[in-house]
Amino acid sequence: MGRVTARRPVLRITPDGIRRRPDALAVEEPLEIRLGGRSLTVTMRTPGNDVDLVHGFLLTEGIVETSEDIAVVRYCNGVDDHGANTYNVLDVALAPGVPDPGSKGRREFLTTSACGVCGKASLDEVAVRSRYSLSGNAFEVTAAMLSSMPPTLRSAQRVFDATGGLHAAGLFTADGALLAVREDVGRHNAVDKVLGWALTTNRVPLSDAVLIVSGRASFELAQKAAVAGVPILGAVSAPSSLAVDLARDRGMTLVGFLRGESMNVYSGEQRIKI
Repeated sequence: MGRVTARRPVLRITPDGIRRRPDALAVEEPLEIRLGGRSLTVTMRTPGNDVDLVHGFLLTEGIVETSEDIAVVRYCNGVDDHGANTYNVLDVALAPGVPDPGSKGRREFLTTSACGVCGKASLDEVAVRSRYSLSGNAFEVTAAMLSSMPPTLRSAQRVFDATGGLHAAGLFTADGALLAVREDVGRHNAVDKVLGWALTTNRVPLSDAVLIVSGRASFELAQKAAVAGVPILGAVSAPSSLAVDLARDRGMTLVGFLRGESMNVYSGEQRIKI
Protein backbone atom coordinates (compact mmCIF):
# COMPACT_ATOMS: atom_id res chain seq x y z
CA MET A 1 0.00 0.00 0.00
CA GLY A 2 3.07 2.25 0.01
CA ARG A 3 2.51 5.67 1.57
CA VAL A 4 -1.19 5.04 2.09
CA THR A 5 -0.46 3.34 5.41
CA ALA A 6 2.22 3.73 8.07
CA ARG A 7 3.15 1.67 11.12
CA ARG A 8 3.51 3.14 14.59
CA PRO A 9 4.08 1.46 17.98
CA VAL A 10 1.05 1.22 20.24
CA LEU A 11 0.34 0.01 23.75
CA ARG A 12 -2.61 -2.38 23.47
CA ILE A 13 -4.72 -2.74 26.65
CA THR A 14 -7.44 -5.41 26.78
CA PRO A 15 -9.12 -7.50 29.53
CA ASP A 16 -6.64 -10.25 28.56
CA GLY A 17 -3.58 -8.15 29.28
CA ILE A 18 -1.22 -5.47 28.02
CA ARG A 19 1.21 -5.71 25.13
CA ARG A 20 3.13 -3.51 22.76
CA ARG A 21 2.77 -3.98 19.03
CA PRO A 22 3.00 -2.08 15.74
CA ASP A 23 -0.27 -0.64 14.46
CA ALA A 24 -1.22 0.23 10.86
CA LEU A 25 -2.43 3.82 10.49
CA ALA A 26 -3.86 5.77 7.57
CA VAL A 27 -1.30 8.26 6.28
CA GLU A 28 -2.25 11.94 6.36
CA GLU A 29 -0.04 14.36 4.43
CA PRO A 30 -0.50 17.83 2.93
CA LEU A 31 -1.11 18.23 -0.78
CA GLU A 32 -0.48 21.65 -2.26
CA ILE A 33 -2.42 22.32 -5.45
CA ARG A 34 -0.93 24.98 -7.68
CA LEU A 35 -2.58 26.60 -10.66
CA GLY A 36 -0.11 27.83 -13.23
CA GLY A 37 2.64 27.82 -10.61
CA ARG A 38 0.56 29.83 -8.12
CA SER A 39 -0.49 28.17 -4.89
CA LEU A 40 -4.27 27.60 -4.89
CA THR A 41 -4.85 25.50 -1.78
CA VAL A 42 -3.33 23.03 0.63
CA THR A 43 -5.46 20.11 1.73
CA MET A 44 -4.69 17.29 4.14
CA ARG A 45 -5.23 13.99 2.38
CA THR A 46 -4.21 10.35 2.15
CA PRO A 47 -1.65 10.00 -0.68
CA GLY A 48 -2.92 8.13 -3.72
CA ASN A 49 -5.21 9.04 -6.61
CA ASP A 50 -3.90 12.60 -6.31
CA VAL A 51 -4.62 13.39 -9.96
CA ASP A 52 -8.23 12.29 -9.46
CA LEU A 53 -8.36 14.47 -6.36
CA VAL A 54 -7.17 17.53 -8.28
CA HIS A 55 -9.64 16.95 -11.11
CA GLY A 56 -12.51 16.52 -8.66
CA PHE A 57 -11.50 19.56 -6.62
CA LEU A 58 -11.30 21.82 -9.68
CA LEU A 59 -14.66 20.46 -10.93
CA THR A 60 -16.51 20.95 -7.66
CA GLU A 61 -14.98 24.41 -7.15
CA GLY A 62 -16.42 25.44 -10.52
CA ILE A 63 -12.98 26.08 -12.04
CA VAL A 64 -13.31 23.42 -14.78
CA GLU A 65 -16.26 21.67 -16.42
CA THR A 66 -14.63 18.88 -18.46
CA SER A 67 -11.33 17.01 -18.44
CA GLU A 68 -10.38 18.93 -21.60
CA ASP A 69 -10.26 22.11 -19.51
CA ILE A 70 -7.10 20.75 -17.87
CA ALA A 71 -4.01 20.64 -20.08
CA VAL A 72 -1.44 19.17 -17.68
CA VAL A 73 -1.25 17.96 -14.08
CA ARG A 74 2.28 17.27 -12.88
CA TYR A 75 4.13 16.74 -9.62
CA CYS A 76 6.60 19.42 -8.61
CA ASN A 77 9.91 18.96 -6.84
CA GLY A 78 8.79 19.08 -3.24
CA VAL A 79 11.54 17.31 -1.26
CA ASP A 80 11.93 16.06 2.29
CA ASP A 81 14.94 16.37 4.61
CA HIS A 82 16.65 13.53 2.76
CA GLY A 83 16.24 15.10 -0.68
CA ALA A 84 13.54 12.65 -1.80
CA ASN A 85 10.48 13.87 -3.70
CA THR A 86 7.50 13.95 -1.35
CA TYR A 87 4.96 13.98 -4.21
CA ASN A 88 2.98 16.47 -2.15
CA VAL A 89 2.85 19.31 -4.69
CA LEU A 90 0.81 19.19 -7.90
CA ASP A 91 0.80 21.96 -10.49
CA VAL A 92 -2.12 22.32 -12.91
CA ALA A 93 -2.03 24.06 -16.27
CA LEU A 94 -5.46 24.96 -17.61
CA ALA A 95 -6.18 24.51 -21.29
CA PRO A 96 -5.98 27.58 -23.55
CA GLY A 97 -9.14 29.65 -23.27
CA VAL A 98 -10.15 28.37 -19.84
CA PRO A 99 -10.54 31.39 -17.53
CA ASP A 100 -8.09 31.65 -14.66
CA PRO A 101 -10.16 32.01 -11.48
CA GLY A 102 -7.67 34.54 -10.10
CA SER A 103 -8.46 35.25 -6.49
CA LYS A 104 -12.07 34.13 -6.66
CA GLY A 105 -12.72 31.23 -4.32
CA ARG A 106 -9.05 30.85 -3.47
CA ARG A 107 -8.11 29.09 -0.27
CA GLU A 108 -4.89 30.64 0.86
CA PHE A 109 -4.51 28.70 4.09
CA LEU A 110 -4.57 25.12 5.25
CA THR A 111 -7.73 23.09 4.69
CA THR A 112 -7.95 20.20 7.13
CA SER A 113 -9.00 16.69 6.24
CA ALA A 114 -12.25 17.30 8.14
CA CYS A 115 -13.36 20.45 6.34
CA GLY A 116 -14.15 21.01 2.68
CA VAL A 117 -15.27 24.62 2.76
CA CYS A 118 -13.51 26.24 5.73
CA GLY A 119 -10.91 27.86 3.50
CA LYS A 120 -13.42 29.81 1.45
CA ALA A 121 -12.75 33.50 1.05
CA SER A 122 -16.36 34.43 1.84
CA LEU A 123 -19.69 32.79 2.61
CA ASP A 124 -21.03 33.99 -0.74
CA GLU A 125 -18.61 31.58 -2.42
CA VAL A 126 -19.77 28.52 -0.50
CA ALA A 127 -22.71 27.71 -2.78
CA VAL A 128 -21.03 26.80 -6.05
CA ARG A 129 -23.70 26.65 -8.71
CA SER A 130 -23.97 23.63 -10.98
CA ARG A 131 -24.66 23.88 -14.68
CA TYR A 132 -26.48 20.53 -14.52
CA SER A 133 -30.16 20.65 -13.58
CA LEU A 134 -31.45 17.68 -11.62
CA SER A 135 -35.10 18.70 -11.46
CA GLY A 136 -36.01 16.83 -14.65
CA ASN A 137 -33.73 13.85 -14.08
CA ALA A 138 -35.75 10.61 -14.23
CA PHE A 139 -33.06 8.25 -12.93
CA GLU A 140 -34.43 5.65 -10.50
CA VAL A 141 -33.14 2.92 -8.23
CA THR A 142 -34.97 0.37 -6.11
CA ALA A 143 -34.79 0.64 -2.34
CA ALA A 144 -33.47 -2.92 -2.20
CA MET A 145 -30.65 -2.15 -4.62
CA LEU A 146 -29.81 1.05 -2.77
CA SER A 147 -29.58 -0.94 0.47
CA SER A 148 -27.05 -3.29 -1.13
CA MET A 149 -24.62 -0.49 -2.03
CA PRO A 150 -23.08 0.36 1.38
CA PRO A 151 -22.02 -3.27 2.01
CA THR A 152 -20.52 -3.38 -1.48
CA LEU A 153 -18.67 -0.14 -0.79
CA ARG A 154 -17.44 -1.46 2.55
CA SER A 155 -16.10 -4.65 0.97
CA ALA A 156 -14.08 -2.54 -1.46
CA GLN A 157 -12.41 -0.45 1.27
CA ARG A 158 -9.02 -2.12 1.13
CA VAL A 159 -7.14 0.48 3.18
CA PHE A 160 -9.92 0.74 5.79
CA ASP A 161 -9.50 -2.98 6.40
CA ALA A 162 -5.86 -2.35 7.34
CA THR A 163 -6.32 0.86 9.35
CA GLY A 164 -9.96 1.39 10.32
CA GLY A 165 -9.39 5.10 9.72
CA LEU A 166 -10.58 6.15 6.27
CA HIS A 167 -13.71 7.52 4.66
CA ALA A 168 -14.90 6.15 1.33
CA ALA A 169 -17.00 7.30 -1.61
CA GLY A 170 -18.30 5.06 -4.37
CA LEU A 171 -20.20 5.49 -7.61
CA PHE A 172 -22.82 2.90 -8.54
CA THR A 173 -25.11 2.11 -11.46
CA ALA A 174 -28.84 1.56 -10.95
CA ASP A 175 -28.29 -2.20 -10.91
CA GLY A 176 -25.73 -1.97 -8.12
CA ALA A 177 -22.52 -2.26 -10.10
CA LEU A 178 -19.63 -0.43 -8.42
CA LEU A 179 -18.02 1.90 -10.97
CA ALA A 180 -15.29 3.34 -8.76
CA VAL A 181 -14.34 3.69 -5.11
CA ARG A 182 -11.87 6.04 -3.46
CA GLU A 183 -10.68 6.27 0.17
CA ASP A 184 -9.21 9.18 2.12
CA VAL A 185 -8.87 10.56 5.63
CA GLY A 186 -11.10 13.43 4.48
CA ARG A 187 -14.72 12.91 3.46
CA HIS A 188 -14.55 15.71 0.91
CA ASN A 189 -11.28 14.35 -0.51
CA ALA A 190 -12.78 10.89 -1.01
CA VAL A 191 -15.67 12.47 -2.91
CA ASP A 192 -13.37 14.70 -4.95
CA LYS A 193 -11.26 11.67 -5.86
CA VAL A 194 -14.19 9.61 -7.12
CA LEU A 195 -15.73 12.58 -8.96
CA GLY A 196 -12.31 13.34 -10.43
CA TRP A 197 -12.20 9.77 -11.73
CA ALA A 198 -15.59 10.38 -13.35
CA LEU A 199 -14.33 13.60 -14.93
CA THR A 200 -11.23 11.95 -16.40
CA THR A 201 -13.34 9.12 -17.84
CA ASN A 202 -15.84 11.57 -19.40
CA ARG A 203 -18.75 10.48 -17.20
CA VAL A 204 -19.70 13.95 -15.98
CA PRO A 205 -22.53 14.79 -15.63
CA LEU A 206 -23.20 11.67 -13.60
CA SER A 207 -26.89 11.72 -14.47
CA ASP A 208 -27.29 7.93 -14.19
CA ALA A 209 -25.23 7.16 -11.09
CA VAL A 210 -25.59 6.90 -7.32
CA LEU A 211 -22.96 8.37 -5.01
CA ILE A 212 -22.60 6.52 -1.70
CA VAL A 213 -20.50 7.91 1.16
CA SER A 214 -19.39 5.93 4.19
CA GLY A 215 -20.14 8.60 6.79
CA ARG A 216 -22.50 11.53 7.12
CA ALA A 217 -23.83 13.72 4.31
CA SER A 218 -22.58 17.22 5.03
CA PHE A 219 -23.31 20.32 3.00
CA GLU A 220 -20.03 20.22 1.09
CA LEU A 221 -20.61 16.60 -0.01
CA ALA A 222 -24.12 17.40 -1.23
CA GLN A 223 -22.77 20.42 -3.07
CA LYS A 224 -20.02 18.41 -4.76
CA ALA A 225 -22.56 15.81 -5.86
CA ALA A 226 -24.85 18.50 -7.29
CA VAL A 227 -22.02 20.17 -9.20
CA ALA A 228 -21.16 16.82 -10.81
CA GLY A 229 -24.80 16.20 -11.76
CA VAL A 230 -25.33 13.27 -9.37
CA PRO A 231 -29.08 12.62 -8.95
CA ILE A 232 -28.90 10.38 -5.85
CA LEU A 233 -26.62 10.79 -2.83
CA GLY A 234 -26.76 8.13 -0.14
CA ALA A 235 -25.02 8.26 3.24
CA VAL A 236 -24.55 5.61 5.89
CA SER A 237 -24.98 8.24 8.60
CA ALA A 238 -27.00 11.43 9.05
CA PRO A 239 -27.26 14.44 6.75
CA SER A 240 -26.94 17.99 7.99
CA SER A 241 -29.84 20.44 7.76
CA LEU A 242 -28.01 22.50 5.14
CA ALA A 243 -27.31 19.38 3.05
CA VAL A 244 -31.04 18.62 3.02
CA ASP A 245 -31.88 22.21 2.10
CA LEU A 246 -29.39 22.18 -0.76
CA ALA A 247 -30.60 18.79 -2.05
CA ARG A 248 -34.20 20.01 -2.12
CA ASP A 249 -33.17 23.23 -3.82
CA ARG A 250 -31.20 21.41 -6.52
CA GLY A 251 -33.69 18.57 -7.06
CA MET A 252 -31.33 15.91 -5.74
CA THR A 253 -32.39 12.74 -3.95
CA LEU A 254 -30.72 12.60 -0.52
CA VAL A 255 -30.84 9.44 1.56
CA GLY A 256 -29.41 9.12 5.07
CA PHE A 257 -29.04 6.37 7.68
CA LEU A 258 -28.67 3.88 4.82
CA ARG A 259 -28.14 0.78 6.92
CA GLY A 260 -29.42 -2.72 6.36
CA GLU A 261 -32.85 -2.52 4.78
CA SER A 262 -33.72 0.83 6.37
CA MET A 263 -33.15 4.39 5.20
CA ASN A 264 -34.43 7.94 5.56
CA VAL A 265 -35.27 9.75 2.33
CA TYR A 266 -34.94 13.49 2.91
CA SER A 267 -35.54 14.73 -0.63
CA GLY A 268 -36.27 13.44 -4.13
CA GLU A 269 -38.30 10.40 -3.03
CA GLN A 270 -39.62 9.96 -6.58
CA ARG A 271 -36.31 8.34 -7.59
CA ILE A 272 -36.60 5.57 -4.99
CA LYS A 273 -38.73 2.64 -6.14
CA ILE A 274 -40.22 0.65 -3.27
